[in-house]
Amino acid sequence: MKETSKNPVGRPLAFKSVKELSDKIDEYFYWCDNRTKDIYIKDLGDNLSVSSPAPYTMSGLARRLGIDRDTIINYSHKEYFFGTIKAARERVQEDVETRLMETSNQSGAIFNLKNNFGWKDKTETDITSNGKGLEIPVFKVVTPETVTHDKDSTDTN
Repeated sequence: MKETSKNPVGRPLAFKSVKELSDKIDEYFYWCDNRTKDIYIKDLGDNLSVSSPAPYTMSGLARRLGIDRDTIINYSHKEYFFGTIKAARERVQEDVETRLMETSNQSGAIFNLKNNFGWKDKTETDITSNGKGLEIPVFKVVTPETVTHDKDSTDTN
């Protein structure tokens, strides 16, 4: 894959090569997978480190790379970085999808998938009734002023 050292317009690129970018991306995923949390155990009177993998996010990846989400998108438009960014985005998307399936609090995952990966709610409506036009019913508006009463039908005495 082509390496680059120049950016013809705009700011200099944060990463000079695909390998440099790929190594930083791998560091992010390694950090997420190996994150731990210290939990205080009263009976022990001490902290216990427990595994607590961090979810993969595009914002987290951008922060770890020292750039913003828009810059990640811009890098994905550069041919020499395209495959690396695509693979990272797919890994994040897979993690988000997995978490969506494992939790009952799905709104955050749905928001992420819509805003970072182009997911959409889709509703299809057949308005042709299998290719045939719909017949629109016509209703007559009846108001108290337009109602005529037959004396025999309204007289209950």
